[in-house]
Amino acid sequence: MLQQVSLFTENKTGGLFQITNVLAKSDINIYTMLANDSAEFGIIRLIVDQPEKAIDVLRKAGYQCREDKVIAITMEDTPGCLDNILNAIHGANIDISYLYISFERDTGKPVVVFKTNEPETATFLMGKGYNLIEKF
Repeated sequence: MLQQVSLFTENKTGGLFQITNVLAKSDINIYTMLANDSAEFGIIRLIVDQPEKAIDVLRKAGYQCREDKVIAITMEDTPGCLDNILNAIHGANIDISYLYISFERDTGKPVVVFKTNEPETATFLMGKGYNLIEKF
């Protein structure tokens, strides 16, 4: 499973820049990023090359953040591939908290990244033949 950094930030002009600036100054590379907002606050989800260091520097900069374990599966870039993965998860009655798509840097293949509270999800998916990735 991958380590993801999740943080809360005020929804204001320059908010994302402030986060990326903290990470850039600490020489932390962002592999993928998802930003969701509401009226006042946003949730930023990042997969970075140094998650522990990222949490440390972001906390020192005043952000509330935590580490989450997420599952990432390499997909073929074909119609129905994501549907097949979600069908397997649905068939096992596994609830997905959130999901986003990224790309594997070496191959350019799409990667589905998602969070679930079911501890055996990764083992289940590997048993179904899916290729889970441990790093981008």
